[in-house]
Amino acid sequence: MPGIDKLPIEETLEDSPQTRSLLGVFEEDTEAISSYFSQLFKAMHRIYDAQNELSAATHLTSKLLKDYEKQRFPLGGDDEVMSSTLQQFAKVIDELSSCHAVLSTQLADAMMFPITQFQERDLREIVILKEVFQIASDDHDSAITRYSRLSKRKENEKVKNEVMEDVYTSRKKQHETIMHYFASLNMLQYKKKMALLEPLLGYMQAQISFFKLGSENLTQQWEEFLTNIGTSVQNVRREMDHDAEATEQMIQDLKAASDPLYMPDPDPNKIPVNRNLTRKTGYLNTRYKTGLVSSSWERQYFFTQGGNLMSQSRGAVAGGLVLDIDNCSVMAVDCEDRRFCFQITAFDGKKAVILQAESRKDCEEWIATINNISKRIYLSENPEEIAARVNQSALEAVTPSPSFQQRHESFRPSTQSRPKACRSGSQCSAGSESPALSSLSLDSLVAPDTPIQFDIISPVSEEHSSQAKSGAQGRRTNPFGESGGSKSEESEDSILHQLYIVRFLGCMEVKATESADVISETMRQILAARAIHNIFRMTESHLLVTCECLKLIDPQTQVTRLKFPLSSVVLCASHQENKRLFGFVLKTTGGREDGRHLTVCYVFESNNDGEKICDSVGLAKQIALHSEMDRKSTQKQRELDKAKEKQQEELQKQKQIEKDLEEQSRLIAASSRPGQPAADGQFLVLSNSQSEDSDAGEEGLKKGESEA
Repeated sequence: MPGIDKLPIEETLEDSPQTRSLLGVFEEDTEAISSYFSQLFKAMHRIYDAQNELSAATHLTSKLLKDYEKQRFPLGGDDEVMSSTLQQFAKVIDELSSCHAVLSTQLADAMMFPITQFQERDLREIVILKEVFQIASDDHDSAITRYSRLSKRKENEKVKNEVMEDVYTSRKKQHETIMHYFASLNMLQYKKKMALLEPLLGYMQAQISFFKLGSENLTQQWEEFLTNIGTSVQNVRREMDHDAEATEQMIQDLKAASDPLYMPDPDPNKIPVNRNLTRKTGYLNTRYKTGLVSSSWERQYFFTQGGNLMSQSRGAVAGGLVLDIDNCSVMAVDCEDRRFCFQITAFDGKKAVILQAESRKDCEEWIATINNISKRIYLSENPEEIAARVNQSALEAVTPSPSFQQRHESFRPSTQSRPKACRSGSQCSAGSESPALSSLSLDSLVAPDTPIQFDIISPVSEEHSSQAKSGAQGRRTNPFGESGGSKSEESEDSILHQLYIVRFLGCMEVKATESADVISETMRQILAARAIHNIFRMTESHLLVTCECLKLIDPQTQVTRLKFPLSSVVLCASHQENKRLFGFVLKTTGGREDGRHLTVCYVFESNNDGEKICDSVGLAKQIALHSEMDRKSTQKQRELDKAKEKQQEELQKQKQIEKDLEEQSRLIAASSRPGQPAADGQFLVLSNSQSEDSDAGEEGLKKGESEA
């Protein structure tokens, strides 16, 4: 005979929609069996009733034939031949009536008893177990609903313990009930065959024994077949007994192994978190918005299929698509005072879903699985092995730091250096994981063992804290090159002023600045670190883009948190898939003790398109470049004008000197004629001193002419 279809008892604890769908098939089959056997029972009961009626009718006929001679007919009542003939018929019919009575007894024992027992005992047991299972399932759903609504406040510990005990009891009761229900449904497949074959076998054997005297050939023809049928029934019975023993042993083993799983939040030390999964299934609570501020939660069965997240209601035949989780982002969140919540955001940032797991272990496994699928590890030949290597590398390379000052003092030099512009141009393009990124070594983009800063530390507050520790110590330079000292005076009439709302994701030191791949790799490592270490809080700021600098401003106090000179920004790019993510690379001098350049990549998430912010930064750098060129051109023109004015002054001085020399020459020439009288008739007599002055005047005249 062909194999028996069975329900998987080992999957009863998970109680997945696939198992429920398969259970529905078995229940539908049970209803069909019940309907069919009800009709078959009626037909066989009619045979049994007909046989009893035939036996009673035959006996009555025999009695009537025997009483024929006692009858007093008006005509021909004394017919002895007829009486003796009828007596012979009565004897034969009486013997035949005895045979029919035996046949009726055999039909009752061999045909009616098995089918009656199957219908009244086995099918009735299935109906009762179904009702008990439905009640246990409803109790478990109610307990899970109360457990999901538990608050995180500590004053609810007593209620929490009561609810968890209720979940444990209801889940255990449901598990035991469904295991027995599945076992009964599996046994029903065996009993169905026996309930079909045994009544037919009993009917045929009774009929053969009834007709055995007059149908030897018929008996010989059917004996071998009936013997084979009897042997098959015995084999099925032995197989049923063996399977019943194995099923009972499996139920006992599953009870012992599943006892720790009845608790909704098991101890992570006993059941560790598996972060190498590329497929995950289980029940989650999903959040639906019912209004502007109101929402509702619904418990559904979720599973991953390739790069898609699917959900399936308990009564549904197949699952539906919830979200495409290729290149998505996932992180733990706080939502409506519920525990173990996480949010999945699509690659384009337009769709996000919030889900709630039953336990911390389940929540972390879902986050790790979705992260592995987001990296498309499931497309490889050995996805779990590759996921293990990637997670191990991430754990070794990533160290979360809630306070960068406390853990990484070695990266902070004691002297302050001014930022130096590395490049005048800025590459503002949509950056993502390009095909060439796979061929590049990660060490060429990001320094190994590089710490990640997840929060914004104001350089001014750090300076005050360092001065409080040591008054004689000079103010140190911020490790990422932001100028935290005296602010340079900015022009209030800057051409470009654009403000964006951003959330700081993290920053880390990088090595390469020639390609936008370094920003994509930094985004990947920061998002992976946040997911691995459940860091979901982000600092919101206002990013002000001007022609002189980039500012991060506190939206509440309007205090400048960080300030980046625009000349130090060497690269700016957004993520190719998730356009809300963008980052820029800042390059400064003197950020290290040895005076080498310090290059840091900052990553943000915005409410707007990241490409627009990168375009604004590129426009600001272009405006700053043109302004610098105009300033230099104006300064050069001023220097030329000053040189011309100075040259004119020199020429005026030379002309004045020439006039003075001509006047002196005329006076000297007039004084060189001694016999010439003066205008008043007197002679002019030169003294020795005047002669010396005239000689000096001649020498000065010659010198002036030579200079001219």
